[in-house]
Amino acid sequence: MCDYSLELYRSRPAVQEEQYTLRRFPSGTMGFTAGYDCDTAVCIPADAHLQLEGIGETVQRAFAVGPVEHVVMIRLEVVAHAHRDAVRFANGKEVLLQSLNAGITAEIAAFPSDLIEVTAAIRRTPELVDA
Repeated sequence: MCDYSLELYRSRPAVQEEQYTLRRFPSGTMGFTAGYDCDTAVCIPADAHLQLEGIGETVQRAFAVGPVEHVVMIRLEVVAHAHRDAVRFANGKEVLLQSLNAGITAEIAAFPSDLIEVTAAIRRTPELVDA
């Protein structure tokens, strides 16, 4: 998922086992990129679980989080032509990518499809639930 203002740039979907960096694009929009390809936005789907590292002190204080956090990628419901890409921290705070500091690195811990497969497997084997 990429904010509307990143539609000006090349983009591609995120993949497992790749590290991303949050950068400010020339349009002013914050978005994830991979490696040295700073011109291509990496779109991370809603409900993907990420491990963020390098959260700056200002952001830590503002949102009561640490320098490393597990988050869930979300898309906020807002009016058209407004930033919507955000993360939900473990403490429940939902924060637009625009409010985070550039340079944060992210790795995908789980895609939404991974979580669906795990849930389906648990439902098929109830003895795992009772264990």
